[in-house]
Amino acid sequence: MAHIFDSPEAFKAAAGQELGSSSWWEIDQSRVNTFAEATGDHQWIHVDVERAKEGPFGGTIAHGYLTLALLVPLMKETFEVRGTRMNLNYGLNKVRFPAPTPVGSRIRVTTRVLSVEGDERIQVVWGATVTAEGAAKPVCVAEVVTQYVF
Repeated sequence: MAHIFDSPEAFKAAAGQELGSSSWWEIDQSRVNTFAEATGDHQWIHVDVERAKEGPFGGTIAHGYLTLALLVPLMKETFEVRGTRMNLNYGLNKVRFPAPTPVGSRIRVTTRVLSVEGDERIQVVWGATVTAEGAAKPVCVAEVVTQYVF
């Protein structure tokens, strides 16, 4: 079950805690192709299945920014925020893609509350580590900054 945040105090009490992991999400070629259409990034390592078989990863891989974009729905499985007047995506402190996300793999995120600042307007820095099932390295490691106004 997702951790519930319903007050500034609840956020502050969770500082430094790991909240757990999301369910596994499959990254299929259709999702990658749809992302390519939305962004105009049609690099062959993402969309050309036949050519990618001969490439450095042995098949197509998801765009790094697709993996990053999936943080929002994946992280929503690890916590819920209630009672706010507004939630704002404030930005990212750090993003890295230590390993590729192979098409056909399943990914999940593990979420941690890195820091919490503020009183009625809370700024939370979330640690998000996305792993592909069976992979030795994470496919994305990010610090996500969100503001919540109570």
